[in-house]
Amino acid sequence: MTRVALVHDWLTGLRGGERVLEALCRLYPEAEIFTLVRVPGASGPIIESHRITTSFLQRVRKHYRYFLPLFPAAVQGFNLKAFDLIVSTSHAVAKGCIPGPGAVHVSYVHTPMRYVWDQFDAYFGPGRAGVVTRLAARLVAPALRSWDVRSTKRAHGLIANSRFVAGRIRKFWNREADAVVYPPVDTARFVPAAEGPDDYALIVSALVPYKRVDLAVRVFSRLRRKLKIAGDGPELQRLQALAGDSVQLLGGVPDDALPGLYSRARFFVLPGEEDFGIAPVEAQSAGRPVLALGRGGALETVIAGQTGAFFGEPTEESLIEGIERIDRLEVDPAFIHAHAERFALPRFGPELKAAIDQVVSRQGTC
Repeated sequence: MTRVALVHDWLTGLRGGERVLEALCRLYPEAEIFTLVRVPGASGPIIESHRITTSFLQRVRKHYRYFLPLFPAAVQGFNLKAFDLIVSTSHAVAKGCIPGPGAVHVSYVHTPMRYVWDQFDAYFGPGRAGVVTRLAARLVAPALRSWDVRSTKRAHGLIANSRFVAGRIRKFWNREADAVVYPPVDTARFVPAAEGPDDYALIVSALVPYKRVDLAVRVFSRLRRKLKIAGDGPELQRLQALAGDSVQLLGGVPDDALPGLYSRARFFVLPGEEDFGIAPVEAQSAGRPVLALGRGGALETVIAGQTGAFFGEPTEESLIEGIERIDRLEVDPAFIHAHAERFALPRFGPELKAAIDQVVSRQGTC
């Protein structure tokens, strides 16, 4: 019997990365989970039903983000010698775990660490962090980048969550991804509205710097156009201070309220560069077009002129031009919904299992 360990960066909520972990839990129901920190009960019953081991950072769970330099040591501290197959899901350090002798390690990569590579300033630039934090980050970033590259050698195979991420793996790690498997999107939850949309645009997002929600807040406030933002995160207070009367920050929205929000929106806004972007696919599944920055994973999920429109640069004037473009778009909700089905949940498990098995077969073990 193959003994399987699942390694995940952290378990503090139930977002896109945890949906991937859920699928892995279904594929490997006897697997044990290893994660840097967890908030008990925050990741849903499927994940919580497994045995979960945390790192020494669990003792500082509420402030774990301040201990970024210790993340590599934390993930390397897991004892994985008892396992034949390790599958990590990584947007930070999970892929740097150390497999036991003879084990096969396959990593599903959401992205190389954004905050030590191309989006360092989005997290640690002026206005984002204090002087001491910025200085400390600049001191440790070179060591983290070096570790990030070296530790990829511990994975026998890399599966990217989009062609865009496969390109980032090539650029930053000088390595080719073995496969691209798009993340699971539960499209069955979303259907186009029977009647025409309301007059608001919509963002569903974690409120963190690289998402560039601030750009949309400034533009929609400036235009006095209605924008609803569903999501929570460290940027919430800053965005509230920026928002005009036409922008409504809803905070965290229950899952059962999201389908209605999506289906009644005039269009969905994706103002930042995403590695894949589950929310834009959910919006399209609800029959609504997407206005996205023309970079990253959106280029793989949105069809310009049919399921949405792009704007070229992360600037106010470019976003305004994009709004004008999507206002002119003739929308076919049924076509948009059908397009989103190519990312539907049922195909994810078999595709991921096939990609993992291919790596295992190549290694000749498990």
